[in-house]
Amino acid sequence: MVKRYGIGQIILASVALLTISGMARADDPVSMGTFDDWESFTYQDQGKPVCYVYSTPKKTESLKKVKRDPVYFLVTNYTGRKVKGQVSTIIGYPFKESSLVAVKIDNASFELYTNGDAAWASSVDVDAAIVKAMKTGKSISVTGTSWKGTQTTDTYSLAGIGKALDKIDTACK
Repeated sequence: MVKRYGIGQIILASVALLTISGMARADDPVSMGTFDDWESFTYQDQGKPVCYVYSTPKKTESLKKVKRDPVYFLVTNYTGRKVKGQVSTIIGYPFKESSLVAVKIDNASFELYTNGDAAWASSVDVDAAIVKAMKTGKSISVTGTSWKGTQTTDTYSLAGIGKALDKIDTACK
């Protein structure tokens, strides 16, 4: 399994740096628009455009109260790496080591592999299947387990995902 480090840490670091410095740089993420419940962004990585869409949960469920950092679900295109439609989630807490994340889009189920507070699909084929299901689905739920053993389920709306993905696919071919 190839571990993927990426967009979640990049987003949070970029936002933190922008907030701390108070000044925008040329490679900071720039919004390309909001499409219902999803927003699209682009930035430059080593002179190549990177585009992503993200959303935040509409509902979170857990049997225990959980202290979490911000939570996101993302799809990213890295033109410099020739990667299109990489799915990931930032869950807002460190995952239980070697745990899997259950992703459900309407009646379709998938698994993501965890590393720290993020999770990714195991292959480009799984990424593509998730993105395809997202385009026709109504909602997506993400169930993960924290390093303390607490299970959470985040539910996202898929309203606007098709238009948001079209935007990044056009901007980052």
